[in-house]
Amino acid sequence: MCGISGIIAFSETGRNYLQNIHAAVAAMKTRGPDNNGVYINGNVAFGHNRLSVIDVSDAASQPFTDESGRYTIVFNGEFFNFKSHRDQLISRGIQLKSTSDTEVLLYLYMLEGTACLQKINGFFALAIHDKHEDTVFIARDRMGVKPLLIYKDRDKLCFASEMKALFAMQIPKQLDRVSLHAYMQMNYIPANFTMISHVVKLEPGNYLMVRKNSAEQKQYYAMPYSPGQTDAKADYDTSCKRVKQLLLESVEKRMISDVPLGAFLSGGVDSSVIVALASQFTKQLNTFSIGFRDEPFFDETRYAQIVANKFNTSHTVFSLTQDDLLAVLFDVLDYVDDPFADSSAIAVYLLSRETRKFVTVALSGDGADELFGGYLKHTGEYKIRMAGPPEKLLKYCLPLINRLPQSRNSAFSNKVRQIAKYANGLKLSDRERYWRWCSFISEEDAGHIILKKIDIDEYLERKNTILKNITCKGSMNDVLFADMKHVLVNDMLTKVDLMSMASSLEVRTPFLDVELVNYVFSLPDSFKVQGNLRKRILQDAFKDDLPAEIFHRAKHGFEVPLLKWFRNELFSMINDDLLHDDFIAGQGIFSVAETKKLKTRLQSNNPGDVHAQIWGLLVFQYWWKKYFAN
Repeated sequence: MCGISGIIAFSETGRNYLQNIHAAVAAMKTRGPDNNGVYINGNVAFGHNRLSVIDVSDAASQPFTDESGRYTIVFNGEFFNFKSHRDQLISRGIQLKSTSDTEVLLYLYMLEGTACLQKINGFFALAIHDKHEDTVFIARDRMGVKPLLIYKDRDKLCFASEMKALFAMQIPKQLDRVSLHAYMQMNYIPANFTMISHVVKLEPGNYLMVRKNSAEQKQYYAMPYSPGQTDAKADYDTSCKRVKQLLLESVEKRMISDVPLGAFLSGGVDSSVIVALASQFTKQLNTFSIGFRDEPFFDETRYAQIVANKFNTSHTVFSLTQDDLLAVLFDVLDYVDDPFADSSAIAVYLLSRETRKFVTVALSGDGADELFGGYLKHTGEYKIRMAGPPEKLLKYCLPLINRLPQSRNSAFSNKVRQIAKYANGLKLSDRERYWRWCSFISEEDAGHIILKKIDIDEYLERKNTILKNITCKGSMNDVLFADMKHVLVNDMLTKVDLMSMASSLEVRTPFLDVELVNYVFSLPDSFKVQGNLRKRILQDAFKDDLPAEIFHRAKHGFEVPLLKWFRNELFSMINDDLLHDDFIAGQGIFSVAETKKLKTRLQSNNPGDVHAQIWGLLVFQYWWKKYFAN
């Protein structure tokens, strides 16, 4: 796991930027604390920050150039099946100077060109310079586990694992107001855009071929799913066995490492499945959990300990207090270089930081909820699609429901919040309901907070791209497919990559193995979500392997107690600094009147999701003040 960066000049003006690659490398030091390197040749500059995992020797350092000197690669990620390809290369008489997956990947590209991507099972972002052809090949993994940002103008193309590296390359900083509008709804930036105009994320499963002053983008992988098309003849019991086998194989691939390896263990089904499988490939697996010592509603360590005992893992619990979380809040805000306000990132940062003290690589259960249907919204969506007259009457009860307290900080108020969300969903079309359930506030409310009007055509084009596979006659698989392309990539995987890399920890996601994903999307949606049962096939596949308590517990998610903070410890940060009326007015982005309403609601008996809206604003304000105010 590493960080990569690069500049490709199209003109003499572009060549003046090449030396900025040194600053880009310095900006991403936590992504690769073990080594860093720079390659400058002609019109191309590459930078690399190395976190050594496979072949930790200097022979595998990057940028890596082949023996002929023609090809140079920078690679961020892991190529899990590289050993079989390495053996094939050696059998052909090719002499390799390292035992790394990077070198194998480079030689596959030399022999097969862009077709090499079809042979990689893993996750990655990479760039390869062919000095003779004067081309640069840039690619991102199928599921979007590893990020890759692209900026292009007439003089240059810049790429990097993180926005802070692009800023170090001196790209122009102009706010993308369409992205801001979507961010205010979701607390993250959807699709392939960022908060900076003309900076985009290379789409998962895509590559760029850069020649002279052009960059041609092509898709090399798409999840093999079309709305309404699944294997109607699939046998459920056979499918359970196949899912289990594919997951076993996926975990086995991801156990390869030349440095200490462990696994996150929350006590939920997903992480417990990973631990159960990983324990088969090591004498004693290291597992790690976090708990909230003074927030029992969010603490789930009891279940994690049950699983750890079952599989005899070497289990470590990081028992945290509010003070522990608050102590790292500014570390998180400082690391975020493109606004991202999923508040659970704070907990993921702490988990990653503490886990890194023991291991360099951790397995996680990320991706299972999107793949198998594990969110409460999936149950809600299923029920709405199956709703009869009694359920549909609930929307008429909204005035009464909205009088009750709604928040995420107690079982009762959280249940009321969920009922209100469901009742509101009954009034919307399938597409609009999906969009609304991905959001904390409506499009209309987001528009009120932001002062300047956006390009509505551009906004709708981006929105419709995300929603295009959700049809009025579709199935729950359409929703899961949208979640894989939207929520997983832009929220969950972004969170894990940012916070783990801030701690120099590599995180691997067995649920996102391409063979498993392809297979699961061939199955009927009834195998995944049915009534109140979510992740049906995953639970049935492992019901005899995991403790019964794991299957009979409420899903709380991975949250931090923002509401209490904002009313107490962070009150001054809100009212005297980042959301102060004078600061808002001088900034000229948000409405003073609307932000006042949010602050008033924050102190009310019915705050709803206002804490998430406030957090989204604070993250943006902190980012804007750091990168734009000076």
